[in-house]
Amino acid sequence: MSDPVRIANCSGFYGDRLSAAREMVEGGPIDFLTGDWLAELTMLILWKGLQRDASRGWAHTFLTQMEEVLGTCVDRGIKVVTNAGGLNPAGLADQVRALSERLGLAVSVAHVEGDDLLPRMGELSDAGHSLFHLDTGQPLTEASGEVVSANAYLGGWPIVEALAGGAQVVICPRITDASLVVGPAAWHHGWSPTDWDRLAGAVVAGHIIECGPQVTGGNYAFFTEVAGLEHPGFPIAEVAEDGSSVITKHPGTGGEVSVGTVTAQLLYEIGGHHYPNTDVVARFDTVAVTQEAPDRVRVSGTRGLLAPAEVKVCLNLLGGWRNSMTFVLTGLDIEEKAALTLRSLEEALGGADRFAEFDVQLIRTDKADAPLNAEATAQLRVTVKGSTGPPWSPPTPWSPRWSTPTAAGWRSPTPPTWPQRIHRSSTRLLTHRWPRARPSPPTSCALPEPLAGPAPDRSPRPARPQLPSLLAPPGICPSAPSSGHGPAT
Repeated sequence: MSDPVRIANCSGFYGDRLSAAREMVEGGPIDFLTGDWLAELTMLILWKGLQRDASRGWAHTFLTQMEEVLGTCVDRGIKVVTNAGGLNPAGLADQVRALSERLGLAVSVAHVEGDDLLPRMGELSDAGHSLFHLDTGQPLTEASGEVVSANAYLGGWPIVEALAGGAQVVICPRITDASLVVGPAAWHHGWSPTDWDRLAGAVVAGHIIECGPQVTGGNYAFFTEVAGLEHPGFPIAEVAEDGSSVITKHPGTGGEVSVGTVTAQLLYEIGGHHYPNTDVVARFDTVAVTQEAPDRVRVSGTRGLLAPAEVKVCLNLLGGWRNSMTFVLTGLDIEEKAALTLRSLEEALGGADRFAEFDVQLIRTDKADAPLNAEATAQLRVTVKGSTGPPWSPPTPWSPRWSTPTAAGWRSPTPPTWPQRIHRSSTRLLTHRWPRARPSPPTSCALPEPLAGPAPDRSPRPARPQLPSLLAPPGICPSAPSSGHGPAT
C-alpha cells in the first residue's frame, strides 16, 4: 500500500494571495503544489487579454509565484499541477520553460489541451447538440450575444498521463476544480478509471481544498470563533490509497481545520447529494467527517458512481454595453429630488425606452435630522444597458451636463455564462510533454549602456481647458463615474 500523497493548494481564485505558493512550499513537507485560477468569469477575463495579445490568455499571477518557488520545488521533488493555463495552456507552458532556463533549472513541463470547443461550435450544432442552459433549459440558439469562449470541463486522467511521462509541472486548461487533486492522487496510487470509490474520495478532497482558505475558516459561519483569520493558512489534503483523506494545514498558520470548517466547505456550491465530476459521481450522502487531531480532519467513507456520460461546458457570450451612475441626494424631499433627477436624465438621454434595460434604485441611507452631512444623504443608482454601443450623446443642451461626468463611465459587467453538458466523446484530449533540458549557465553578465537621446522637454505645459459646469438642483450631487470604457460582457 502506498503512503498518502500530500497535495497542497496555493490559490482559490485568480488574484489570490501571491505569497501562498511560497508559504506552502516552505511551510512544511508537501508532494504536490496545486491551485485553482479559473472561475467562469475568469475565462472571459482571459479572453479579453488574449484579444490584446495572442500570447496571453493564461493567469499571469501563477508565473509570478513560480518565479519564487520553482527552484525549491525542483530541489525537493515537489510537482506542480495548475489550471492557470486558461485559454492558452501551451503559451503558459512556454513561459514556464523560459523561466526555468532563466533560473538555470532543468524542468520537464507538460500542458493539456482538448477543452476548447469554440472552433467546433458549428460541428456540434450539426451533430444535434442543443447546448441548452443547465439552469433554464434554454437552447443556445435562443441566446443573444456572440459566443467568445466554449470550454469543456476535463477530468484528472490527462494529468495522470502527463505525470506518468515524467512531467514536473503540468499546465491545464479548463478542468474541474477537483481534478487538481484527482489527477495527482490517481497517479500516485496507481488507480484505474473504474476505481469509483477511490476517485470519489479524491473528488471530495479536491472540492474541500479547491477554494484555499475557505476551508480554514474563510467560509465558516462562526468565523468569530476562529483565530488568525487575518492571514489564514492554505489547506493540504493528505489522500490515502483507499481514497480517504486528512484535511490539514501547515503548523503555525492562521485559521483552523475543524469538522465545522470542513463541513461548511463540503456543502459549498453543490446541488444535491450526488456530485457529478468528469471522472466519477461522488455520493456526498456517504461522506464521514471526523476530527482526528487539532487542525486534522479525516474525510472517509465516500462512495462513487460511474462517470457521467456527459461533461459540463461553460460558454461566455458578449452581452452588449452597460453604464451605471450614482447620484448623492442630500437633505429634505429625497423622493422629489430623485424624481427630478430621473426626469432630467431621461430627457437628456432621449427616454428610458431606448435602452434594453433601465434600472433605478433609490437607496435610503439618509436619516431625519441627521447630525452629519454623510448621514443626511441617500443614493440614486441608475444603470442602463444596450446592445449597440455607448447609448448617450443626445443632441440637446443637456448633453454636456450629463455626458461629461459619464464619458469614462463604461465598464465591463459580469458576463452572461452558459453552463450545459455535452457527451464526453465530443471532447478531444491531448497531452504534450517536453523532455528535460539542462540550459548552459551564463558565463558573464554585463549591464546595458545608458540610452542616448535628447534631453527631456521640461517647458511649462499649457493650461488645462475648463470643463463645462455641472449644474444640479440643491442637494443633488452626481458621483464619480465607474472606471473603464468598453463593451459589457
